[in-house]
This record gives sequence, C-alpha cells and structure tokens, in this order.
Amino acid sequence: MSQASIKIGLVTDQTGPLSFLGIANANLARLVVDEINAGGGLLGRRIELITEDSATDDKVAAAKAAKLVQGDRVDVIFGGIYSSTRQAIKGPAVVQGKKLYIYPEQYEGEESDPLIFCTGPVPAQQVDSLIPWLMKHTDARRFYLPSADYIWPHVMNKRVRAAVTANGGSIVGEEYFPVDHADYRGTVDKIMSSGAQVVFNTTVPPGVAPFLQQLYEAGFTKRGGRIVCPYFEENLASLLPAEHVEGLYSCLDYYQAVSDPFSTALLRRYNERFPGSAKFTAGSASTGLYRGLKLWEAAVREAGTLDQAAVIRALDHARIAEGPGGAAEMVPGQHHLRLTMYVGQVQAGQMKVIENLGVIDPNERVQSAQ
Repeated sequence: MSQASIKIGLVTDQTGPLSFLGIANANLARLVVDEINAGGGLLGRRIELITEDSATDDKVAAAKAAKLVQGDRVDVIFGGIYSSTRQAIKGPAVVQGKKLYIYPEQYEGEESDPLIFCTGPVPAQQVDSLIPWLMKHTDARRFYLPSADYIWPHVMNKRVRAAVTANGGSIVGEEYFPVDHADYRGTVDKIMSSGAQVVFNTTVPPGVAPFLQQLYEAGFTKRGGRIVCPYFEENLASLLPAEHVEGLYSCLDYYQAVSDPFSTALLRRYNERFPGSAKFTAGSASTGLYRGLKLWEAAVREAGTLDQAAVIRALDHARIAEGPGGAAEMVPGQHHLRLTMYVGQVQAGQMKVIENLGVIDPNERVQSAQ
C-alpha cells in the first residue's frame, strides 16, 4: 500500500448529550477501517479515517463537514445521529460540496438526494411493522404520543397515527417539546387521565430520562400501560434506572441478543477492542455505520475506482451477505436498505429479542437521476 491514502470522513457526537452514542460510532469506524487496512486496504491503498466531533451541535456538525470536504478533501462522508444533524451535514457536504454522504441512523425516511444513501431503518420498517404486531399481541387500542419537536418525531407520528387507526385504534394525545425539556408532569397527568394504553415515545436525550422517570412515578406501567420507544437499545437500558423502563418495547435492525454467528463475532471484536466504552448498538447508528462502511467498500471494489459517479452506480445495488442483525442490500433506485427487523423488550434491565419480523423493504421513493 504505497500510494496515497484514501481519505474518508466521519462526523459524530463525541461530546454533548449524544456522546454515549457518538463515541460508539467513532469506535466502530476505527474497528472497520483497521480491519480493511489489515486485509490489504482498498484498491491497494490504505484508508485514512478522519473523525470530527460534532458535539451534539448542528452548527458544529456543519462546520466539521465543510472542513472534511474543503480542507481534507475526503472521498466520502459518514455520520450524523439526529435528523437535524443530517441536514446540517448535507448543506456543506452535499449541496455545496457535491460529496457522497452516507447517513447511518434510523430516521423518518423521505431523504431523497442522488448523493445521499441511508443505512438505518425507516418508518416502513419500524412503525408499519411494530404497531400491528403490538396491537395484536397486547390488544391495546389507545395511544398517546409525547414527542421531541423536530422532523423525526413529526414524521414518525404521522405513520403511527395511520397504522393505529388502520388497525382500529385511536390517538388520544400528541404533544411536542424541546429536546432538553425536563418537566413532563402536565403531560403525564394527561396520559393518566386519557385512558391511554400505550405511550409511543419519541422524546429523545436528554429529555427522555426525566420523561420516563415521571411516567414511572405516576404509575403508568404499574396499572398495565405499555411504553414504546422505537430507538431504545442497550446503551439507554444501561444508563436509565431499570424500573423506569421495564417492559418497554422498541423495534430495530439489531440487538446484542441477536445471536447469529456473524453478529456475535462482531460484537465480541468490538467489546475486546473497546472494553468499557460506549456500547455497540443499533440505536446509536453503529449498525448502520458498519453497513455503510462495508457497502461503500463493496461499491468501490466493484467500481475499481474512487470516481464518485462510478461508486454511486455500484452502491445503488450493493449488498453485504453478513452484517449486524443479518444481510443488507440496497433497494435499487431508493438509496435505502432492505433489512431484517426485530421487536425488542426490556426484561430485568436487559434488551431481549421477542420477535423476528423478517426482512422488510424500506418503501422509500425512487431517486431522481443526478
């Protein structure tokens, strides 16, 4: 590997309220890049990973993306957790910089840009599969939607409303708050008096911890209420008091309890490399980042070049036979992945897989030509 290195950029929240997720992404990227380099690199060249801390601040994320494109001249950018951060990265990286950008987090869908590929689940894979399953298995019909006030919860809640009403249920409340909101007592009172059987929560860190605490203290789950938090995973389960989240459901592309040989081996390599660090999980975007890196690698190998147009053509149908939670493949034209989805539940402080929902299409719109 004597030629100049291939530079790739990662923007992720290594400090700030989402650092417990962003650190996992930074770790995972180092692991994957080191393994590719140990295997001989890519196109005979070493990959150089340049990681920037977006500090859970969208203005910082935009500045870091601009640096990666204009200063470091990377070939591809990965990263972002919040949807607003994706949009912040998109401006300098995609709109101005015309650079390929791979977004790894589960999100609200509807991103449609020829230069953007998304490698986490979307509402068709989370909401549209989980809600009918939950209503069938719990006989719940009345849902309350406490939410953070940004694009992801608004779009998710539209899908929740459609799925619930299509299956004979109703939405008895829907509210939006700043992401750092901490006093939910008024909302909890409404939940308790509304007869809600399910709280479908899209409040996010740092606001999610006080919400779940106040909901628990009001006795919602004790009276038989059920909580759904679609992004909930092992990092959060380890950070929050177990009694606040016992019985909580989520729906993701991977949990550490998924026990196929590849997923088990990948988790073991991560834990050995980063003992005691942020956990490798789906909700953190780590699984989407793994897929994004490996799918990009596969596309570059197929193209035989770093020419962006050629890489995008190959990435449009790229697939990996093994990944966290199972195989993954791009749906041609959609720039989103067909994924195996799982229902998880917190049981005695641990995330357990209680249902394999099978392989589900993203059902995103076809991209316009570049």
